[in-house]
Amino acid sequence: MACCYYSNETLGENSMENKDKQRILIIEDEKNLARFIELELKHEGYETEICYNGRTGLEAAMNQDWDVILLDLMLPELNGIEVCRRLRPVKDTPIIIMTARDSVIDRVSGLDHGADDYIVKPFAIEELLARVRALLRRIDIEEEQRKVKQTTVTYRDLTIEKENRVVRRGDEHIELTKREYELLLILMENINVVLSRDVLLNKVWGYKTEVETNVVDVYIRYLRNKIDVAGQESYIQTVRGTGYVMRS
Repeated sequence: MACCYYSNETLGENSMENKDKQRILIIEDEKNLARFIELELKHEGYETEICYNGRTGLEAAMNQDWDVILLDLMLPELNGIEVCRRLRPVKDTPIIIMTARDSVIDRVSGLDHGADDYIVKPFAIEELLARVRALLRRIDIEEEQRKVKQTTVTYRDLTIEKENRVVRRGDEHIELTKREYELLLILMENINVVLSRDVLLNKVWGYKTEVETNVVDVYIRYLRNKIDVAGQESYIQTVRGTGYVMRS
């Protein structure tokens, strides 16, 4: 693999001094190239490890946690495609393929077997570093979106943080009991859906409860006293003869 790789002396100006060190696994059999990439990554603030063949690379990828894997396609013992194929059912670590074979088939095969991006040799080290940053940025955004989607519920200026069971109206923290919290959560997760007293009773107090349905009315009143703003329409609307709803 007699390829030319070049760097810019100003790369250090963009180092990651203020961020937590992220770990990058380099699986590359060309030792000079692997060490060059490692040096530049360390200069940028990443932690790195090098494996010089596919088998040891796969073991390291399987047994440790990495933020990104840089993977050569043409490796001894186990090629890059096979490393991807075996790794993907077990881990979703982002992978950038490094290949000297600039063919559509090779690139498509790598992406189809689980790689997230590719770069063709010879490449400028700036491009590789930029691809690493872009991939990490995308992963961070997706993770944040997933976390927000899973753990927060909003309605108007009300927010429920499900993970820590916190309820806020704007910036104000609202203290709720366990039942009040569960009742509000069900209503906020079913915006525009009219929920009967029986449904609310079963979901909050359980199907085998001996509690009368009028306890729902009592707790709705408790909730309104805590979340409503004086002089404004209640967040929770009563549907006569049926139950309650929060309307968008």
